Amino acid sequence: MTSLNQDIKDKLSRLNVFEKIILANGIVFLLSSITLKLQGSGANLEWLSLSKSLSDLASRPWTILTYGFTHYSLVHLFFNMVVLYFFGRSFSNLFKTNVSLKVYILGILSGAFAFVFVYNIYPSGILETVGPLVGASAGIRAIIIFLCAYLPQKEVRFFTFQFPLKYIGIALVLFDVPGLFSQNTGGSVAHFGGYILGYFYAKQLQNGTDIGVFMDRIISYFSGMSMPLKTVHRTKSKSASFAGKKKEDFDRYTHQKQIDLILDKISKSGYESLTQAEKDFLFRAGK
Repeated sequence: MTSLNQDIKDKLSRLNVFEKIILANGIVFLLSSITLKLQGSGANLEWLSLSKSLSDLASRPWTILTYGFTHYSLVHLFFNMVVLYFFGRSFSNLFKTNVSLKVYILGILSGAFAFVFVYNIYPSGILETVGPLVGASAGIRAIIIFLCAYLPQKEVRFFTFQFPLKYIGIALVLFDVPGLFSQNTGGSVAHFGGYILGYFYAKQLQNGTDIGVFMDRIISYFSGMSMPLKTVHRTKSKSASFAGKKKEDFDRYTHQKQIDLILDKISKSGYESLTQAEKDFLFRAGK
């Protein structure tokens, strides 16, 4: 049993942050489905989903976050997780683990704020007949728009078509506008909360300001900083002496220096200024 537990821990430690989020969503869906099954017809997940009522929110404040890990439908969960996986992989190759996690969590919180705020300033408006909010879409939208705003000219390929990443962001926002007047009005309002957060976060980070820095201590506390996560980051050491060190130490130092130089180039000239070799190297380093 000890060997099995260690094997599970080792496998979990090799997952990147988005793969862990996908796993968490899957576990919550499985447990909530079992709970609904046991409770029978008429059961709901109000203890996890986000109510538009301020009084309900005051009695269940944790739902501003847990709603983003809750799905009623397997189809809803599947499509959200597929999108999160592909965009999350690109995010993890280019940014620190903490940044990607902060954008996602703040996107969920911003979606919750938009949902509750719109209803309470206009209770007889578009959210009047909408029920509680569930789903990870606001966090996923924040991730996508962050990438589109931070690397707008990065070329992406769709079958035989190639175009800048910014057009994906524009199309996504435009496609969500009709949703404000559909049966999924609440979800669309939350999406726009995620859009705003992702765009603002990217623009501030380009200016050298990390608006999610206040979350670093919280993330460090829960992660314990002992479980290795896949990330590409700058080394904090300004200088190092390698006299008497092994060849592996030199190789590790050289590898880190290459990463630092590439990230500096991205921050100054954008992702598209990289050569194909540099892009390939950065992709491999993020694995």
